[in-house]
Amino acid sequence: MVKKKSNIDLALLLLRIFTGGLMLFHGIAKLLHGHDKIKNLLSAKGLPEFLWLGVPFAEILAPILLIFGVFSRISGLLIAFTMIFALFLTTGFNAFGLSKTGGLNGELNFLFLVNGVFLYITGPGKYVLLSVNKRILQ
Repeated sequence: MVKKKSNIDLALLLLRIFTGGLMLFHGIAKLLHGHDKIKNLLSAKGLPEFLWLGVPFAEILAPILLIFGVFSRISGLLIAFTMIFALFLTTGFNAFGLSKTGGLNGELNFLFLVNGVFLYITGPGKYVLLSVNKRILQ
């Protein structure tokens, strides 16, 4: 049982670091290997290719801000929205199907989605880089 608020704040810090850190790897990989795959997915679904421009914000900027606890709620929401979009683009309704290993096809996307929503609801906790005006920065 958690008795101290500091334990909750520490848990939120760890959730921010790991969610943001792992998402950041995906964003960096897309920067290094180009955006053609994303453009092709968008075209295949009949969506405009310029939507790929949101990827650097959702998979690089938002995770960095999330790690530091700045604009955490907005960053969490952006990550969650990105995962909904990624599920639609990559797996669709098959996201709920079972993979060869027994997990859901979209389980990684679902984990990022739920973590993003959770951080949107809770906020960053007390361990943040900037806490000048908490209403604006969180």
